[in-house]
Amino acid sequence: MKKLGLAALGITAAIVALVNLGSLLALAFSALVAYAGFHYFRKSTSTISKLFWGGVLVVGLLTAIANVPAFIGIIALVGVLYACRKWHGTENSNIINNATDDPFVNFERQWNEITK
Repeated sequence: MKKLGLAALGITAAIVALVNLGSLLALAFSALVAYAGFHYFRKSTSTISKLFWGGVLVVGLLTAIANVPAFIGIIALVGVLYACRKWHGTENSNIINNATDDPFVNFERQWNEITK
């Protein structure tokens, strides 16, 4: 039953991500425009060029913020990644295995036993 839910989540999220592929590309382009505006705004010295590049930055930011379907696509991509990782069992776990031969892990375990 768990695999069925993961498969349904993965397939649904993949379909949503593919539907929103165009808006994701538009978001990437508007982020590129905003970055270029910010980069050249910082490099410019005259007031006219600062106003121009500031306007380019504002236009890039506004188009990026207004692109709501792209944010839905990003959430769908995260859902696909989550389903894929859960399906294959490659979770990020920070649990230290006590059976390792790593000297630092063994030192920490022995230090914890001494300080009890």
